[in-house]
Amino acid sequence: MTDFWRAVLYLHLLAMAFFVGGQLVFGLAVVPLLRGDEDREQLRAVARRFGYGSLGALLVLIVTGCALASHFQLWDSSTLHWKLALVALVILLALAHLRWAKAHALQGAILIASLAIVWLGVQLATGGA
Repeated sequence: MTDFWRAVLYLHLLAMAFFVGGQLVFGLAVVPLLRGDEDREQLRAVARRFGYGSLGALLVLIVTGCALASHFQLWDSSTLHWKLALVALVILLALAHLRWAKAHALQGAILIASLAIVWLGVQLATGGA
């Protein structure tokens, strides 16, 4: 792997770490800490900032993911197809979450689907396609 493709993979993994890791930190630490009525505005501010960061991470994931799939000729992989289907699901769930922010089941579904995407990514990276 050349340094260029190693850098592309690095950006992909960094964006994934922000997107998925941020969900874990937000759901396990921030929300329980700031759940009270007096902290509602702080929670909204943190959620908004995390949302913008997640959108940026998602864009990086899409661009670098497409580049990696092309470079490694993975477009015919059924594992990649499942991963892309889950990515589409996460995008739809995230859009629904924007509309229904208090629907905690959406947050859980986004996290579970994101973790499955990571698993499939590991499968692709280790030749388990």
